[in-house]
Amino acid sequence: MIKKAEIKDSEAVAGLAIQMWKTHQMEELKREFEELISKNDSVVFLKFDNNVAIGFAQCGLRHDYVEGTESSPVGYLEGIFIKEEYRKKGVAKELLEVCERWANEQGCREFASDCELNNDISLKFHLKMGFEEANRIICFTKKL
Repeated sequence: MIKKAEIKDSEAVAGLAIQMWKTHQMEELKREFEELISKNDSVVFLKFDNNVAIGFAQCGLRHDYVEGTESSPVGYLEGIFIKEEYRKKGVAKELLEVCERWANEQGCREFASDCELNNDISLKFHLKMGFEEANRIICFTKKL
């Protein structure tokens, strides 16, 4: 079962997200998801197995320029995570399809995402799901 997350689900979403975004704190993620869930331009979907959350996908609308796209807004996959024991069973594909349908319902003609240059698992997933690579960048910072 997949459901659109509600505010009451923010702890379950954060519990999954912390396994992917390990540098964050649980309370910080919970607050971020509470805020995201309450907005109209973003959504979080949760996948359940026997009433236990096993994965989530977060997507939103981006109105600014999105690399490789030509329209606005663009549906954007901000994050997707599946518990390890449920991977390679079509769960991520199922969540992605729900996100794409949501974006289409919001008037989007394009859907985009990104991953870190060294995240080969995410790169393979995106390519397998029909995404095309638009660009690669290296970001720089400098202390002043």
